[in-house]
Amino acid sequence: MTPEEQIAKMTKAINQAIKVLGDTFAASPGDLTRAIQALKESLPQPAAKPKPAEPAPAEANTASS
Repeated sequence: MTPEEQIAKMTKAINQAIKVLGDTFAASPGDLTRAIQALKESLPQPAAKPKPAEPAPAEANTASS
């Protein structure tokens, strides 16, 4: 997603949240849920960090004596 698209998505979500929160008597619980979800989705997602490499399991000495 381009920075411009991200900004547009965030702006739309913020405006929706302001509208819903500004008139809480007319807003349904679903309106509030959708506004919160849109805000969450509009936030930039952090880049996935690679998992650290796991150490190789120690090989057991199975030599017979």
